[in-house]
Amino acid sequence: MRLIYSLVWWLALPIVLLRLWLRGRQEPGYRQHIAERLGFYPEKTKPDTRYIWVHAVSAGETRATEPLIRALLQRYPDHQILLTHMTPTGRATGASLFADLSTRITQAFLPYDIDSMIRRFLRHYSPRLCVLIETEVWPNLVEQCKQAKLPVTLVNARLSEKSLKKAVKLSALILPAAQAIDYVAAQSGPDAQRLTTLGVRQLCVTGNMKFDVSPPPQMAERGARLRQQLGTRPVFICASTRDGEEELLLKAFATLPQPRPLLILTPRHPQRFDQVAAMLSAHQLSYLRRSALQLETAPATATEDIDVILGDSMGEMYMYYAAADVAFVGGSLVNLGGHNLIEACAMGKPVLTGPYTFNFSEITEQAIAADAALRAADASELMQLALKLIADDSRRKTMGSNAHAFFMQHQGATARTMQMLEQFL
Repeated sequence: MRLIYSLVWWLALPIVLLRLWLRGRQEPGYRQHIAERLGFYPEKTKPDTRYIWVHAVSAGETRATEPLIRALLQRYPDHQILLTHMTPTGRATGASLFADLSTRITQAFLPYDIDSMIRRFLRHYSPRLCVLIETEVWPNLVEQCKQAKLPVTLVNARLSEKSLKKAVKLSALILPAAQAIDYVAAQSGPDAQRLTTLGVRQLCVTGNMKFDVSPPPQMAERGARLRQQLGTRPVFICASTRDGEEELLLKAFATLPQPRPLLILTPRHPQRFDQVAAMLSAHQLSYLRRSALQLETAPATATEDIDVILGDSMGEMYMYYAAADVAFVGGSLVNLGGHNLIEACAMGKPVLTGPYTFNFSEITEQAIAADAALRAADASELMQLALKLIADDSRRKTMGSNAHAFFMQHQGATARTMQMLEQFL
């Protein structure tokens, strides 16, 4: 099965590279470092460099690695971190997060999952340990690591019921890779159970490392400045929205009676900023892009007649949450499984979510049970819940306090993950 999988990869490679180049029209980062995606790395590494390899596919996973990477570098001062990604936003996020550690961190794109490319990558860097983040299990990558006698771990691991069903259909390919992983640190008990079904042998539950990511202090300050610029209206943020959601949200928002709250809309992927801007115009909603708003100089009057602030920036989610009264976490109004609500809880905001949260089912249910979050069946109910919370100061503040307490109570996953990794270092 793995041979067939590899053949498919080789046949698809020209199409994959063409798609990469086309995506580069909107995100130029996809046209950079293309040789690395094929396993060619021009820079030389010192023969005695001890790399701990951490793979974080994109921006969210990269942010989740921050407490772990800092803990690894502190605990192992004679080691370097090799941080790999698959997306340019992940690479840019890593460069920003670890600017103060640039001498001890090497960033690169991970090659496509083709045996010869993975072998070149492993020969070039010779890492001492592979640490995959969340869901990144690639059959050829795991096989080549085993042939190189490189321990493979999967940390902050999650597996939804939907993903499990897909994996079972490809069991001849996925099960051998899962069984070959040396150790898995799962986010939750249900995740651990589903991973065991795939054949993972060595496993523990450590919790979610994203609870250990501290909101940058400057983001709270920037959020306060943004809120000052937004005037006196209540602010409702719809964060990390996905394709298909914005249309539902804007349709429901446009039907709300005046005076409406100010809506902050932050699409999950930057290549969709212009598309969402076109939707706002189609719904005849006035909007202002975040990129056009100078926090230090823009007067509050600039947003008085604006319906929506389009969050067309990266790395400012904490700022947006800090400026809002109520937060909706996207990916959950459409059947995509939702995104984590930890950042909103960290900023002490009452959280709203849609019906589809299977990617973070346990955390979401726990947040609802802690009265930190509420679930809406659709976009219309979501808007009504937001209006009720905005109108009820006491209820909103109570939920916000509960959300922050929920965030604080779930910290400690990084320390537990470090304890697990010590056996391999």
